Amino acid sequence: MQSRQTLFHVLACACVVNVAIAAAGAAEMRRLAMDDYVDKMAGGWLGQMAGVGWGGPTEFQFVGKIIPEDRMPEWKPEMINQFHQDDIYVEMTFLRSMEQHGLDVSIRQAGIDFANSGYPLWHANDAGRANLRAGIAPPDSGHPKFNKHADDIDYQIEADFSGLIAPGMPNVAIALGETFGRLMNYGDGLYAGQFVGGMYAAAFFEKDPAKIVEAGLACIPAESQYAGMVRDVIAWHAEYPDDWQAAWKKIDEKYHRNPDYRRFSCSGPASDFNIDAKINGAYIVMGLLYGQGDMDRTIIISTRCGQDSDCNPSNAGGVLGTVLGRGGLPSKFTEALDTKGVFSHTAYSFPALVEVCQKLARQAVERAGGRIERDADGREILLIPVEAPRPSKLENCWAPGPAAESRFTDAEREQITATPDAKQ
Repeated sequence: MQSRQTLFHVLACACVVNVAIAAAGAAEMRRLAMDDYVDKMAGGWLGQMAGVGWGGPTEFQFVGKIIPEDRMPEWKPEMINQFHQDDIYVEMTFLRSMEQHGLDVSIRQAGIDFANSGYPLWHANDAGRANLRAGIAPPDSGHPKFNKHADDIDYQIEADFSGLIAPGMPNVAIALGETFGRLMNYGDGLYAGQFVGGMYAAAFFEKDPAKIVEAGLACIPAESQYAGMVRDVIAWHAEYPDDWQAAWKKIDEKYHRNPDYRRFSCSGPASDFNIDAKINGAYIVMGLLYGQGDMDRTIIISTRCGQDSDCNPSNAGGVLGTVLGRGGLPSKFTEALDTKGVFSHTAYSFPALVEVCQKLARQAVERAGGRIERDADGREILLIPVEAPRPSKLENCWAPGPAAESRFTDAEREQITATPDAKQ
């Protein structure tokens, strides 16, 4: 009887595998030359670096107000070398986890690796890492019961990697949010990063910023406040297509002044300081829609919206940089790049960063049911299956579902070398 059950199980599994292979073979595929992937992925990283470097001097200097045009810093080519910028290197911890443990690294291993990071952190990142170091395992490290910053901007800042290794694969970016975004965020804080990751994934095949924003929107629950924000900014852009400051006022009124949209704001709904993911996400969308495909304009508008005015242009600049590719960027954003510089708290120079992303993208394509072929000229071609996004379930930080009450085992805690009260 046992042998018959075993045989049935084997035959059933074989049938499932054959059906899956047949379905994958029948699926619509998009083609992307590996050289083009690398160019666009490198452009995405450079766009991030340009945005955070250009906007950096203004960070939280203007809250609840537009940055005056004459207060916008002047771009200098050496600003591209953002090797000591947390808005860039923190997400490389996640790349390292996947490089060492594979694309399917568990959320618990990701939590251990993040707990052992040695850089200073703030807000949701800091609270999430403190939870991890204290033995609170993910996803509880990002749950509102334990993390009072769960709607903050943090995973939005760091989610660029998830789309840069998932060209045309929004569900990979969504799934990576479930692994890494839940280390520190929940609800809109998580969706913010999945929205950003979805835009990057789309940017490998789409040039129109408006369509890229729509693609990101499709990656998050439609009923969420974050999705409502994206739809609002799209509508206000249509209403004021030539006046981004008029749209900014609408955003400020609803997503900054109205406490209904700051219900889990760590600074309180009356504070001008606003690090909620929604308001800052709105400023990413503003840069992309009003920037009209121009890198300077995209970064400048996203910066001048204020609040976290280096993170937001970094996300916007990174998405557009992916569209343009390294070869399509203005030379002022590439000519001074230090290819030997190493990002703080990482093992990555810029060339090494590009290499690890290429390695992970190969894995992502194959896991998604795609494949890698060579054309008549011997060039590698990524064949990527076309899939509709499958958003995560709807959650709200102000009315969360139950915590998992997840804790690290003694063996896992032995792998966490940082003490719970360690300050970097």
